[in-house]
Amino acid sequence: MSGLIDVILPVFLIVGLGYLAAWRGLFSASAVDGLMRFAQNFAVPVLLARSIARLDLGASFDPDLLVSFYSGAFVAFGLGIAGARLMGRTAQEAVAIGFCCLFSNSLLLGIPITEQAYGPEALAGNFAIISIHSPMLYMIGILLMEAVRSAGTGAGLAQVGVNALKGVLSTPLVLGILAGLVIKFGEALAGHPMPHPIWEAMNMMAAAAIPAALFGLGGVLVRYRPEGDTRAILMVTALSLLVHPAVTYGLGRAVFDLNTDQMRSAVLTASMAPGVNAYLFANIYGVGRRVSASAVLIATALSTLTIWGWLVILP
Repeated sequence: MSGLIDVILPVFLIVGLGYLAAWRGLFSASAVDGLMRFAQNFAVPVLLARSIARLDLGASFDPDLLVSFYSGAFVAFGLGIAGARLMGRTAQEAVAIGFCCLFSNSLLLGIPITEQAYGPEALAGNFAIISIHSPMLYMIGILLMEAVRSAGTGAGLAQVGVNALKGVLSTPLVLGILAGLVIKFGEALAGHPMPHPIWEAMNMMAAAAIPAALFGLGGVLVRYRPEGDTRAILMVTALSLLVHPAVTYGLGRAVFDLNTDQMRSAVLTASMAPGVNAYLFANIYGVGRRVSASAVLIATALSTLTIWGWLVILP
């Protein structure tokens, strides 16, 4: 038990400190926005670029690992959309709510908790998942939303695709991943690594990414008030915290026979609460915002218990 506390508590203590500081007015809303802008637009993309550049693509990109994780994500996505429609939500609201079930907080929570539990050497599977997480899921979410929005307007598939591509390529996390690939293949073509001072600067920036993002996440969560929409919020929470990791665990164990490190990366990443990006997606389109915001808050709080359970189950 003490080991599990040592894994989970440090991460959520930083989130809680950010929440407390913002709640008590010790850290203003503008300061929270500035910190999150630094983390999401600069520090975290640098962390991703550094990690992808150092990732052994051949060893890490195991199709079984990715299919196990993303099958669970898409099951949750489909059930979220279907459940929202059955609750009487519009098609656009259903896509936004489904996206909240789809987009787990793989980076800001998944990375530090996996590292706390199993050490930095266990993160290869996490970064393999993350390397296609934002690009693929944003592309699918935007494509579906644009298709729903354009229904009956005469907009063609080409325009829907262009809108989706623009949305994905304007996302800092995606740009960070692309930068990492450019560095990796650029070094391979040049036959030598980037200059040491550049790597050191990236290391310094990357070291600030997770603590800043966790503290800022706590500050952002203060703004979310769970009110109304109880059924939809509970559905999102259950699909994110239980269904997604359960499908991933079942496929990884019974179908693909993932090794221990892969199981840890896939299932723990799948068990994370929806990320703030799920709310940002809803906010961009102006639909499902209250459900997404409340689900991020409630699921993040409840994930302290469900993550504990998955850490007990995992090898």
